[in-house]
Order: sequence, then structure tokens, then C-alpha cells
Amino acid sequence: MTPSKPHLVWDWNGTLLDDLSLVVACTNAVFTREGGPTVTAEEHRVRFRRPIADYYAEVLGRAVDDEAFGRLDRIFHDAYRLGLTSCELAHDAVDAMAAWPGSQSLLSMWFHDELVPAIQTYGLTGRFARVDGLRASVGGDRKAESLVRHLAELGVDGRSVVLIGDSLDDADAARAVGGRAVLYAGGFTDRARLIASGHPVAETLTEAVTLATTLTQPQR
Repeated sequence: MTPSKPHLVWDWNGTLLDDLSLVVACTNAVFTREGGPTVTAEEHRVRFRRPIADYYAEVLGRAVDDEAFGRLDRIFHDAYRLGLTSCELAHDAVDAMAAWPGSQSLLSMWFHDELVPAIQTYGLTGRFARVDGLRASVGGDRKAESLVRHLAELGVDGRSVVLIGDSLDDADAARAVGGRAVLYAGGFTDRARLIASGHPVAETLTEAVTLATTLTQPQR
């Protein structure tokens, strides 16, 4: 497969969807249920990582095996569903999507059967060439394998891809397929951690699209 026209893959949670406050509240619901400490939004942004079980284990101070994580993941998502109606798109999400000149798609690690109707609720139907969410019953893992499948379904070469997301895991996924990443500082990860990764970092989604466009321009 030869590289084709640039294609943009968007992340959802913490990127297009401004749900950091809800995610932190739901994460604290998990920690409180387990007798652990609570975290502030800034602490979450510094410590959050995938696999999420490793993040939980660090904060709780004990190992979190697959069975335990499945239980904790249900606690998180039960709380998340109750609060989701309070979340809005990032303030410039629509403008940023409109600014990208090529094809674009959406890949989320949120459950696919809930993601698809949410796209309609937020008025984004028809904006993406493809929308993929998690098709497993328990989440929390890394994104790279999901991105491989997503691009295969699109017929897109990873070398032509730029992924805009808010986590180091997004950058790792893009690198795994030979693509590039622009990291958004307004989401789940502390800005200093993003900068230390060496990838371009944007303060807004419109800036992220500008950087992504620059990355895909032919070198002279």
C-alpha cells in the first residue's frame, strides 16, 4: 500500500468531547469505593495512563488483576453514563473539524454501541468517514491495535495518518502504524508530559489541525 492523501483520525474522550471533569469524578468514585484516595484533575492529568489497570494499581497501592479491573471498570462506566448529559464538545471542536481539508475519522476507546448514538446527539453525523469505538465489554487497554483495525477498514495507509488526541497512548498508537500525532493539551494528560514526548503539542483543537496540516505538507 502506498501513502495516499493525508487522513486525520480524531480521538473522542478528552479531545473532541470535553469530559475531563466527569472522568475525574468517576475515577474518584472508583477509588472511594475501594477505600483509596481521591485525585484532583491535575493529579489525574499527571498520573493517568493506559492500561488503566496500572493507573488504578498505582493510586490504590495494590495490584489490580483482570477480574478486579472488570469490576472497577463497571463502577466507572455506571457513574460516567449518569453524568454524560452534562458534557459538551470542546469549544472549538466543530471549527477544528471543518478546518481539516481532507478525510477524517473517529476512533475512541469508549464502547462502540454508546459512541455511535452520541455522535448523533452531538450533531456530528456525516462528519466522519468511519466511527469506531470499543467492541469489547471491558475497556482500559492501549489504542494501537484498535487503530490498526480502524485503518484497515478504511483502506488507509498508516503512513498517511495524523492522529489528534490528548494522551501519550494516542501518540504511541500513531507511531505503531507509521503515522504522526498532534497532542492536545486540554484533555486528560498534563502538558509537560505531552511536551516531553517530543510530539507537537497544541493548546486548542484548531491549533492542532493547523499543526497536523503542516505535518502532512510535502517536504521541499
